[in-house]
Amino acid sequence: MSVLVTGAAGYIGSHMLLALNDAGESAVALDDLSTGARWLAPDAAPFVEANAGNIETVKAVINKHGVTDVIHFAGSILLGESIKKPLDYYHNNTTNTLNLIRACVEAGVRRFIFSSTASVYGTPERVPISEQAPIVSITPYGASMAMSERILQDAATAHDLSYVTLRYFNVAGADPKGRAGEIGKPTHLIKAAAQIAAGLRKEKLQIYGGDYATPDGTAIRDYVHVTDLAEAHMKALDRLRGGGASTTLNCGYGRGYSVYEVIEAFERVSGKTLDREIAPRRAGDPPQLIADNAAIRTILDWRPRYDDIDFIVETAMAWEKKLAAKHGINN
Repeated sequence: MSVLVTGAAGYIGSHMLLALNDAGESAVALDDLSTGARWLAPDAAPFVEANAGNIETVKAVINKHGVTDVIHFAGSILLGESIKKPLDYYHNNTTNTLNLIRACVEAGVRRFIFSSTASVYGTPERVPISEQAPIVSITPYGASMAMSERILQDAATAHDLSYVTLRYFNVAGADPKGRAGEIGKPTHLIKAAAQIAAGLRKEKLQIYGGDYATPDGTAIRDYVHVTDLAEAHMKALDRLRGGGASTTLNCGYGRGYSVYEVIEAFERVSGKTLDREIAPRRAGDPPQLIADNAAIRTILDWRPRYDDIDFIVETAMAWEKKLAAKHGINN
């Protein structure tokens, strides 16, 4: 019995491998390395360099390693990029997920955990957002993930397949032991602020929009520590293995922080003042995204350990410093 992790050399996938390894689970890592890095995936798991949408390759991996469970992270996730490159997002997030699910069905995999997003809700009418909120995606990213959710649901109805879909809110932070974290260019607030607070970048922090209908005018997000997120997947795996019914759940803390509140956390942790400036809003950014997390707490008995914005910030900064040292960058 083995767990196949797609996107295993990426940010969340590498933390999933760590959680599986820490639990003594047998895991197989699959990644095409288009955005990930081989060194992020723990050596304990056999590594396959391939695209998750390659049906024959995935079936061969499943058969070779006795895969019984699949956890799927291999997707494109940038809102703005999805607006500029919609066809790429529909191909990678929807077509490749369809192919992966087909490979699982044909190879006899019975359990599937899907990494989805709160972006499927678009601009919600009510906050906190429950799983029953309308699916009205406002970006190709959100729409492509909503389509994949429906494909998985329909496949499970027609075949011997059960699933848990987790709709993430804003994933942030890094492994508390410093074993994994986010790489690549900063595309969201916490990574950008962590690099600036750690002295690795000298420019001002960009605040995208200061005129939202929120208490301080900046966007509010529900930040969930990546290690807690990986633990939610472990809980989902336990549910499916125990015969639990398929389900779709929000994964967030149910508490939102504005951009200014996140900056204040960085200033508390670093002891530095972060220079910042207001920039235009980004397309596809709702004013608020906060999870109603009652369902995941009840259904999966999920009990987050790191629901603390200062701790999230601290681990993000520590990772940026370690990453800089690895690549010989001096602050």
